[in-house]
Amino acid sequence: MKTFYITTPIYYVNDIPHIGHAYTTIACDAISRYKRMKGYDVHFLTGTDEHGQKIQAAAEKKGITPQQLVDEIHKNFKDLWKVLNISNDDFIRTTEERHIKTVQAMFKKLIDQGDIYKGTYSGYYCVPCETYVPENAMGENKTCPDCGRPLTIMEEESYFFKASKYVPELIKFYEEHVKAVMPKIRYNEIMSFLKSGVHDQSVSRTSLKWGIPVPGDEKHVVYVWFDALINYASAIGYLDDPERFNKWWPDVRHMVGKDIIRFHCVIWPLMLIALGLNIPVEVIAHGWWTYNGEKMSKTKGNVVDPFAMVKEYGLDPFRYFLLREVPFGNDGDFSERALVGRINSDLANDLGNLLNRTLQMIKSYRDGIVPSCDDSSSDLSRLAPEILSRVDECMNDYAFDDALKAIWEFISRSNKFIDETMPWKLAKDENESQKLNHVLLNLYEALRLSAMLIAPFMPDTSEQIFSQLGLKDNPLKCQYDLFKWGDSSGNRIGEAKVLFPRIDVNEWQKA
Repeated sequence: MKTFYITTPIYYVNDIPHIGHAYTTIACDAISRYKRMKGYDVHFLTGTDEHGQKIQAAAEKKGITPQQLVDEIHKNFKDLWKVLNISNDDFIRTTEERHIKTVQAMFKKLIDQGDIYKGTYSGYYCVPCETYVPENAMGENKTCPDCGRPLTIMEEESYFFKASKYVPELIKFYEEHVKAVMPKIRYNEIMSFLKSGVHDQSVSRTSLKWGIPVPGDEKHVVYVWFDALINYASAIGYLDDPERFNKWWPDVRHMVGKDIIRFHCVIWPLMLIALGLNIPVEVIAHGWWTYNGEKMSKTKGNVVDPFAMVKEYGLDPFRYFLLREVPFGNDGDFSERALVGRINSDLANDLGNLLNRTLQMIKSYRDGIVPSCDDSSSDLSRLAPEILSRVDECMNDYAFDDALKAIWEFISRSNKFIDETMPWKLAKDENESQKLNHVLLNLYEALRLSAMLIAPFMPDTSEQIFSQLGLKDNPLKCQYDLFKWGDSSGNRIGEAKVLFPRIDVNEWQKA
């Protein structure tokens, strides 16, 4: 069986989860569910990053230990994943023993082979991002290129990783694997960065206590980014379960925000080369979300709370909107008005209407039994394999919006099929009985396929559709490649219910 190992970044627990965390994790969930339906053995990892200066400072402010702080706030992420119906196979915390031991083992291996050495580091440091920033990467007026805040000069004894030693090998790898960094604009950015020169990296701190001690030199703690990246290996048994590690690692893929691609596409691969491990097959970087055209910030009070969005609009509409609204990799704008529009048009008018009309006609014209016909081929049956192929191509490129556009093209064509064939007219003419059977069977099959197609994106909705179709199977356990058109004759439909109630826009605006 083919394997597929996908990870989110581990999320820093200094703040409550927001739409960016939800977006990455929902995208990973969708591709994980899709690959399972394609017959892959999937391992989906997420987790939390729990060391570093910000955690130490926040704990001191609260008068508790850093461990007490992270033990409490990491639950916010676990709670959100339950609300978002995330199908992760594992959740790793960097304060877990399995991770700490792996970090120390890797650090020691690199010291022993001469790829980590001790020196003194002096440079510009961003406290909020917990990273040193080289002068050629600074923003205007010596500011952090990621968060825009002023940098401070720091000097301390440090261990260094010989990153520069392995840069030529990494450039060669990327030249031979142009899809190892996606989308293309990020690939170009990484190649430009590598070719401009990469310095040896500081990988320890003495000014910080809340971190993993450097083996053999406990006045140093491992730099939080070096520590965090290793979670992808520690979670699958790098240290103590080689069989499990060797099963998953060759197929590892990371999904991250564009702000952390240098860590994932430069530092991490260089570490892996030094450790004798393969570079990730793909790193997929997505863009940032704004809110009604403005950058989100606590000060402005416009940070989108995923808990609140799910409570207000429902889980699957929220999942659908995030993956449909913008091309994955681009920046996107979150607008509740646009979300309401998607619910009313795509979900209520298109998908919900197709289901309601079809079930009502099967109930009225054939006593709730899906009829048979001599030949089930139609425009819909001929379009189905093309849509399946297009969805597969899009998903392999993480083009979630294009996959959903293809699915909705099929749903729209199915609605048009009703208007073209006019079953209500056929039902009035006994001589058209076989033609009516043909139409109803094709519409039922179109819904069965549509439910399968949307299952990775909207798992609850797909199950509801299967239930209303009278199908006992879980659509997520159906295999895409085994779908056969016309197999449903004789099925008794279930109880029809409204999938997505339309939102009264006038009333919504008043709220």
